Amino acid sequence: MGGGPRENNVPGMNTTMAPHGATGSEAVIETAGLTKRFRDRTAVAGLDLRVPGGCAYGLLGPNGAGKTTLIRMVLGLTPFTSGTVHLLGMPMPAARSKALSMVGAIVEEPRFHPYLTGRENLRVAAAVRGGGAPRRVEAMLERVGLADRAGDRVGGYSLGMRQRLGIARCLLSDPRLLILDEPMNGLDPAGILETRYLIRSLVDEGRTVMVSSHLLDEVEKTCDAVAIIDRGKLIAEGPMSEIAGGGGQILVGSDDPARAAALLESRAAVSGLSVDSPGVLRVTPRPGVTVASMNRWLVEAGISVDRLEPVHSTLEERFLEITSQLEATR
Repeated sequence: MGGGPRENNVPGMNTTMAPHGATGSEAVIETAGLTKRFRDRTAVAGLDLRVPGGCAYGLLGPNGAGKTTLIRMVLGLTPFTSGTVHLLGMPMPAARSKALSMVGAIVEEPRFHPYLTGRENLRVAAAVRGGGAPRRVEAMLERVGLADRAGDRVGGYSLGMRQRLGIARCLLSDPRLLILDEPMNGLDPAGILETRYLIRSLVDEGRTVMVSSHLLDEVEKTCDAVAIIDRGKLIAEGPMSEIAGGGGQILVGSDDPARAAALLESRAAVSGLSVDSPGVLRVTPRPGVTVASMNRWLVEAGISVDRLEPVHSTLEERFLEITSQLEATR
């Protein structure tokens, strides 16, 4: 993700596992020109995406943006029309079996045998996976907070409980990468908080967790980096601190905003400038222009500066700003 954001067009964590082959910053998902067409509709259009290892990565977009289609193509569940996909460095779908042995995924709502208990469902899944998976069943139930309900039939579970059981099933194979489609769907506030802690603990172990979600506030609190997709196109990606941090913009308050704007523009100090509120400018400094230098120029020109601070935007604000700007160009 290095180099900043890219925009186009505009607690139960008692058990620690070490994911096999975890390597950190190498790309765990990489697509190039990835395209999926359904007859006359393009669901994903020329997508270039790189998900670095060892982070929580948010995948955002409006309903119908192509997020689930992208996930299904990455996992080899849906053929793509053109482009390439590499999962954990391996080409998909050619290396699907080997790659998926190191991936845990929930695509849309997790499904289970409703007449079996939570424990029995995990034991069935563990038997299919083999290896050390059967030995992890009890620890994973404990880890997702379902130990006390493991003997109940899944047919009586809430959606939130099924979501947590789905995460437990993902963890049976000790994956390097987890892909979770709306993992906080149906959870109450306490369950959302526990899931956030769980995701962060998995990242702390060296795993990568990709989270597709419409809960922007939770993505901002949970994820290290984010990609925003709209109508099948990647419109922004980068570290969370930069995507949701105001894009390097500065609020400049003064006693004469018109003169302040003229001075900054005359020095070619800004690449963008607008009125944020009465007496306050929102400026985007050009590379190499510091807050201190802007302050010095204004003061030397006799302009009284009473405010100089970075813009702090929420992810929701930036998401709406980016998508509305894109919509305006159509």
